[in-house]
Amino acid sequence: MFIGWDWATETHDVTVMDNTGARLARWEFAHTEEGIARTLSKLAKHGDPADLPVAIETRGLVVDRLLAAGHPVVPVHPNAFHAMRPRWGASKAKTDAGDSLKLADCLRTDGHFLPRLEPTEQATMELQALTRQRADHVAARIAAVNQLAALLDAHWPGGKAVFASLDSDIALAFLERYPAPGSAAKLTAGRLEAWCKRHGYSGRKTGSVLIERLRSAPTPASRLDEAVVEQLVRVQVQLVRGIRAAIRTLDEAIAAAVDTHPYAPLLATMPRIGKINLGQIIGEIGPILERSRTSEQFIAETGVVPVTRASGKSRVVTFRYAANRRARLAIVGYADNSRHASDWAAKIYNDARADRKRHPHAARILARSWLRVIWACWRTGTCYDPEIHRAGNKTKQDPEATLAA
Repeated sequence: MFIGWDWATETHDVTVMDNTGARLARWEFAHTEEGIARTLSKLAKHGDPADLPVAIETRGLVVDRLLAAGHPVVPVHPNAFHAMRPRWGASKAKTDAGDSLKLADCLRTDGHFLPRLEPTEQATMELQALTRQRADHVAARIAAVNQLAALLDAHWPGGKAVFASLDSDIALAFLERYPAPGSAAKLTAGRLEAWCKRHGYSGRKTGSVLIERLRSAPTPASRLDEAVVEQLVRVQVQLVRGIRAAIRTLDEAIAAAVDTHPYAPLLATMPRIGKINLGQIIGEIGPILERSRTSEQFIAETGVVPVTRASGKSRVVTFRYAANRRARLAIVGYADNSRHASDWAAKIYNDARADRKRHPHAARILARSWLRVIWACWRTGTCYDPEIHRAGNKTKQDPEATLAA
C-alpha cells in the first residue's frame, strides 16, 4: 500500500491507496498532537509501518514523526509535483483530498525512482543544527553591522572611520562610549590613545592617526537630536554585541560536539580545516555520506558537479542548482582554504585556473577532489594522513587507492 500526505499549517489530508490504484481510505485532521497521533494509529491498522511508504511535499515535524514511527518517507519537491499534475487531468483544480490522492498515486507508479529519507545519526543531526544556527547568526551579524554602518554614515561618519573593522571589540566599545559627534568633541589624540590602551587596542595606529581619521571624516547634516542619535547607535551596538556573543557560544558548542563525533578523527587532519568548518562539513555532508551508495551519488548530491542536458543535437552542461546548498558552501569554502596549505590542492586549483576556469568553478573542481578523499576515508574507516597523500601526489590518482596504500 501507498500513503499520500498533503501537509498544511492547520490541517492535513491523508490517502491510503493499494497496488491497483484504488483508494482504501482517506481522512482529514487538524495539525494537533491528537490529530497526528490518531493518524499514525490509523495507518498502523493498514500494516507494518515499514511496509507503508509515505509521499509528502515537506520536511519538518511531520516527517520526523513519520520516521520515528518507522514509515519510509519519500519527499516530493513541490515544483516536481506541480509539473506532474497534467497526468491526472488537464484542469488546474486543486484540493487537499485530490493532492493526497495524487501523491499516493505518484508513489505507487514512480516510487522506485524516488529517493527515500533515512534517519540521520543523532550526533550528526545535532551538529548540523548547531552549525546551521551559527550560519544564520553570522548572516544576522553581517546585516546588523551593515545597519550600524548605514546609521553612522548618515549621522556620524567619524565614528565609523576611526577603526578598520566596525565589527571589532574596540570599535564597538568606542561607539558605546562616544555614540554621537558631540560626545567626542573634546577628544584629543592623547585621550584617545589612553582610552585605547585601557581597552586593549591591538592595532598599531597611534592616537594622532586615529584622531585624524575621526576629524577628517565628513561632517553630518543630520536633523535628529543628538540624544536620539546616541540612542540609535547604542541600541544597534548592543544588537551587534548580542549576536557576536551568541556566535561565540555556538562556536564552543560546535567545538565540543566535533570533539566527540565519530567522523571527526577521519577528517581532522585535513589541511587547514578548523573546528567550525569541520563541524559544517560533518553536519551537512555527513547525512549525504550516510545515504549515498556510490561516490558519484555523494558528489552529485553535494552539488559540485555540473548537470548535462542532452537532446538530439543539443548538449548543454550547466550549473547544478538542485543540491544541498549548505553542503556545497561548506566543502567549497574548505577547498578554497586548503589550496593555501596543500600542494596537491593548489595544483588542482591552479590547473583549473590555467584552463580558464573562473575562481568559483575552479574551487568546485577542487572540492570534487576533496569529496573523493572524504568518501574514501569514510568508506574504509581510514583517517586522512597528509604524508600518505603527499607520497602519492598525483592530481589524477584515485584517492581511494592512495589512502589504501
